[in-house]
Amino acid sequence: MADHTPDLSTPTILAATRDGQDLSAAQIGAFIRGVVDGSVTRAQAAAWLAFVYQRGLSDEATVALTDIMTRSGDRLSWPEAGGPIVDKHSTGGVGDKVSLVLAPLWAELGFRVPMISGRGLAHTGGTLDKLESISGFRCDLDIAELQAVLADVGCFISGQTAELAPADRFLYALRDETQTVASEPLVTSSILSKKLAEGLDRLVLDVKYGSGAFFKERAAAAALARRLEAVSGALGTPARAMLTPMNEPLGEAVGNALEVEESIRCLRGEGPADLHELVVRLADHPDADAVLRSGRALARFERMVAAQGGDLSKRLKGSKDVVEHVVEASVGGRVTAVDALSVGRAAFRLGAGRAQAGEPVHHGVGVRVHTAIGRVVVPGEPVFTVVHANRGLDEALSLLRRGLTVVSE
Repeated sequence: MADHTPDLSTPTILAATRDGQDLSAAQIGAFIRGVVDGSVTRAQAAAWLAFVYQRGLSDEATVALTDIMTRSGDRLSWPEAGGPIVDKHSTGGVGDKVSLVLAPLWAELGFRVPMISGRGLAHTGGTLDKLESISGFRCDLDIAELQAVLADVGCFISGQTAELAPADRFLYALRDETQTVASEPLVTSSILSKKLAEGLDRLVLDVKYGSGAFFKERAAAAALARRLEAVSGALGTPARAMLTPMNEPLGEAVGNALEVEESIRCLRGEGPADLHELVVRLADHPDADAVLRSGRALARFERMVAAQGGDLSKRLKGSKDVVEHVVEASVGGRVTAVDALSVGRAAFRLGAGRAQAGEPVHHGVGVRVHTAIGRVVVPGEPVFTVVHANRGLDEALSLLRRGLTVVSE
């Protein structure tokens, strides 16, 4: 009788992935365990990511990959949560500060929100980078601290612990270095391995498409949304994915401290309409709009910040050593484009983002956007305010001007 036991050696797995062959769950498991224990080299892991990026993975292999990455570390539990456990993930955008508003809003509505977030890469901002512009704010809580904050406040936003999905922590950084980020199976497994390890009752996914998103085309984002829902459901956590556009920045602020300020305004019920509306849609609760407009969720945010060591009475980091430069419309007419990618890259050139994992960011710099698609502007009207620290200003201005299209009427 023939032996159908799959070959679990790393060279065989690499060759099979390169050639587009289906990998078994046993092969996926062996490879990811090797990534975690170091028996798979960095070069081999990089090659495998490139092969997956080019060839893809089957649905079954993606489920197996997500499952083994989830089980590569601890699974969190919340014995004193006192409410349904929910979380949200966004696939990344420009000006996307939804998490800072949604987590305390959900907590105010009676949910419990253990939000494990990440840092920014390339032109997309990171939730942790934004929060760390608050003096003293800690994103490195251990599991006991996470449980205590959730029981007391009802929500937290913190970074990935050393024990949570360690396979993803390694592969996430390597994907950025090897330009293999925008791969449907890799994105799916990366997102869900962290989220499913949180011990959720349900998950909400904000899948972006457009110029400022990793997936530019709506069809590709829709395929990712379907796979995220299917894989999460197959592994026992109901998920709802929403498609949202990212052709122009979300809200008016792009940059770490600038987005914290705008989030606080939104929590007061005074935020930009597009940000407010998206938070309410993602919250998916009949009282979400009224509670957000009332300002009640701001007190919950302040409690969360204090519980994680932050001090909102102090100036946000980087905000005192910046200079503002106003960009005015050179012609009048109707705005037909405020390109999100251009705005995100402008903020990146100013120092708000990082090229590689581990690099520092400047918390105070960024761009305020004073116009939007569909608005009419007149010559000399302010369209952007560039907040800079004497770095990258010329490049940022060039990007912003190229990204703004005004059609004369």
